Amino acid sequence: MRIGQYTDSFLPVVDGAGRVVFSYAETLGQMGHSCYVLAPMADMGYLGDYHFQVIDYNSMRMPGRMPYRVGLPQLDMRFEKRVRMTELDIVHVHSPFMLGYSGMRLAKKRGLPLVGTFHSKYYDDFRMVLKLETLARLGVKQVVEFFNQCDEVWTVNAASAETLREYGFRREMVVMENGTDIRPLDKDVIPELLERYGLREDIPVLLYVGQINWKKNILRILEAAKLLKEQGVAFRLLFAGQGPHQGEIEEKAKELDIDGCVTFAGHIANTRELDGLYALAKLFVFPSLYDNAPMVVREAAAMGTPTVLIEGSSAAECVMNGQNGFTCNDDAVSLQEAIARAIQDSALRERIGNAARETIPLPWAGLMERVTERYQALADRKAACVR
Repeated sequence: MRIGQYTDSFLPVVDGAGRVVFSYAETLGQMGHSCYVLAPMADMGYLGDYHFQVIDYNSMRMPGRMPYRVGLPQLDMRFEKRVRMTELDIVHVHSPFMLGYSGMRLAKKRGLPLVGTFHSKYYDDFRMVLKLETLARLGVKQVVEFFNQCDEVWTVNAASAETLREYGFRREMVVMENGTDIRPLDKDVIPELLERYGLREDIPVLLYVGQINWKKNILRILEAAKLLKEQGVAFRLLFAGQGPHQGEIEEKAKELDIDGCVTFAGHIANTRELDGLYALAKLFVFPSLYDNAPMVVREAAAMGTPTVLIEGSSAAECVMNGQNGFTCNDDAVSLQEAIARAIQDSALRERIGNAARETIPLPWAGLMERVTERYQALADRKAACVR
């Protein structure tokens, strides 16, 4: 099949939607499909090793929303010309914004099936940026109107489907989970990481991977770390990622007197090194209430590392407390207790880590088999309507 994946965020931006699009395109390309990623222009380096093509448009950095980019694809004649030259069988949009509408227009013009995936809690983003409840609700209304025009709407888990339902969407949805691949660990990377970040094998590493953004509930991690330090629990907290609030978070760590226990590793693009950090960590700490189905939880599980999440959060949907992960209440004491329990009971942690590895990761190749079946069914249905 010839598939267009439309996204408003892509490499080198490393948010969840962009990483999902990359995995879709790369895996579909490996399977022999012709896959195109349509995205804002950015410096991605050499693309020759990828199994897909990128069609990008001129963009600029979005004020106050680093590192995201924004632009008007319909005004980029080079982009529009490349799109006109590209034959597609299906359009899959991963954003209800600029590129999403670009994909929608193309699908309607050519009579192609249109799939839309709901990835994010857009109300939270609108509220944070626009500051007004009324404007946030208007933004959500536009999101619902966008997805109402898609032939089929996918969500990444049941919780995200419920979120879209709360926004006012009333049609049927398909849950299409995110995947991750279990790869062999290059054990030689471990001593490299220990030296680079000043870590020690006898001091437990607590790992967070994701945007360095307050909306990820990072304050809760810092507060729990302060309690651990006060109780004499040895640990090292490592943040891997980039985001707009790193400076503020570093200052908060100093204010809480835990900066000596905290390391900011920055964005890690190298899969070998990221896998090594997951494997090196005793526990993956991810108390986000914002994320729907974070890939990082699956990636940690693939390396046999259990995660602690907030009970009832969308991110915790794939985790059963004490079986394949840990959950806690959304407060510093509860999170601290869950972390302490995990790092102080090595047998429990190993058992739960093994269970996480067995139950949480979904290989992308198997997932893409289901995706292409849905694509083909939509294409056949569209063709029958035309006839």
